[in-house]
Amino acid sequence: MNARHAGTTRAAGYPGAAFVLVVLVLLAGSAFGADSFLTPLGPIAGAEREYLLDIIGITMIAIVPVLVGVPLILWRYRRGNRRATYQPHWSFSKPLDIAMWGVPVLIIGFLSVWLWQHTVKYDPYKPLGDDPLQIQVVGLDWKWLFIYPEQGVASVGEMALPVDRPVSLSLTTDTVMQSFMVPALAGQIYAMAGMQTQLNFIADRPGFTRGQNTQYNGAGFSRQSFAVHALSQNDWQSWVEKARASPLSLNARTYTRLAERGSRAEARAALAPDQGSGPLLFSAIRPDLFQQIINRYHDSKGLTAQQQPGSPAYQSGGEHE
Repeated sequence: MNARHAGTTRAAGYPGAAFVLVVLVLLAGSAFGADSFLTPLGPIAGAEREYLLDIIGITMIAIVPVLVGVPLILWRYRRGNRRATYQPHWSFSKPLDIAMWGVPVLIIGFLSVWLWQHTVKYDPYKPLGDDPLQIQVVGLDWKWLFIYPEQGVASVGEMALPVDRPVSLSLTTDTVMQSFMVPALAGQIYAMAGMQTQLNFIADRPGFTRGQNTQYNGAGFSRQSFAVHALSQNDWQSWVEKARASPLSLNARTYTRLAERGSRAEARAALAPDQGSGPLLFSAIRPDLFQQIINRYHDSKGLTAQQQPGSPAYQSGGEHE
C-alpha cells in the first residue's frame, strides 16, 4: 500500500518537473532568439547586453556569499551537531554588520553612477553619425506606419534599413499612447498623439528581427508587430525600388482607411488585396502627412467627437490626392 502510494507520488511529480523543464527551455529560446537584445543586430542592443552581463557579475559579489553561506550555516548548526557552539546571548557583530550592509550599499552606489553614465552615452535622442536615414513612424490601431520622406515611399508592417547607416526615427501616434520597441536594435520609446519623440540606432550587420508595440491598446494589441530588415546597400536600394513600383499612394483617402481600427491584414484586404501576405508598400507619399497628424491635435478649436484618437478622421481636402 505504501509502496504503491509512493510510486504514485513519484509518477505524479514527473509531469510537473517536465513542465518546468519545458518552460525553462522556451524562456531560454525566446531570450536568445533573433528578437532579443541578447542577440543584437546593432551596437545599442549590444551595449544593453553587456550591461546585463556586467550587472549580473557585479551583483554576484553579494549574491554568491548568500547562496553558499545559507546552506553551510544550516548544515553547521543543524540539530545533532554537538561541535557547533551554542551562544544564546549573542546578538551583534560589528564586522559582520559592516560586511552585510556595506557591500550591498557600495554595489548599489557603483551601479547607479555607472549605469547613469552609460544611459547618457546612449541617449535615444542623440544622433549616431552624419546623414542618418530619416523614418517617420506613426502608431495606429493596430499597426505601424513607416514613412521614408527622402525616398518618397512608405510601408505598413515592415521597416527596412541599410546596414552601417545611422537611423533616426521620429515617432507619434494617431491614436492612444503606444510603446515602440525593437529589442535587437534599441530600447523602448513611447509615442503619444500630438507629440514627437525620437529614437536613434544603427544596424551593424544584415539580418532580420521584429519590433512591436509593448503598450496594451485594445483587442488587436497582440497583432501589432512588424518585421525589421537590415539590408546591404544593394538590397536596400532594391527594397526602395520595389516600394516605388507599388501602385498604392499614401494620400488622405488611403491614410483614412489605414487609421481605422483593424489589423494590417484587414487594411491590405481593403487597399491592396492583390499584394499577397507581405507588408503594404506605398510608392508615393503626401510630404506633410506626418506633421499634419501631429498638428491636428494642436488645433485651437479642438477635435470633434469624430476626430478623437483612433478614428479615421484625417481629411484635409483633395488637393494632394
